[in-house]
Amino acid sequence: MSIAVSGSAFGTTSSRRKARLVTAGATVLGAVVVRIVVDPILGIHLRSPANGGRESMDVGPALIVLASAIASAIGWAALALLERLASRARAVWAAAATLLLLASLGAPLSGTGVTAANRTALAVLHLAVGAVLIPGLLRTSPEPDRISPHTEAGT
Repeated sequence: MSIAVSGSAFGTTSSRRKARLVTAGATVLGAVVVRIVVDPILGIHLRSPANGGRESMDVGPALIVLASAIASAIGWAALALLERLASRARAVWAAAATLLLLASLGAPLSGTGVTAANRTALAVLHLAVGAVLIPGLLRTSPEPDRISPHTEAGT
């Protein structure tokens, strides 16, 4: 039996790389848009909760850009590595990325020193990053064709 890999809409490495770069940029942009809506428009000054001896701190635009860019880079690198090592890279990466997104919600929802509105805004920020990054990177990954019981090696 053989497993063929169909190309995604991004068949070449170069086009896949460009699409992933666009996804990373869109992820950062999405996070910045959430911050613009939350802070200046809704008037919720973003602060991280105090936790584990660390005091509450401002979550400004630079931190949002940096954190969403790092999340994008880590997601991209993990997907690329899995594509080289695992036959079901898409499924493994999607599950891991979703679990990490859910785990990341622990940061804004725990700790002390911030309002419920602030916690909600931070959670929305995390979810916005995941909502752009996860499907954006997944659509650039080749998907294995369904295995047909009639497919034989060499035919």
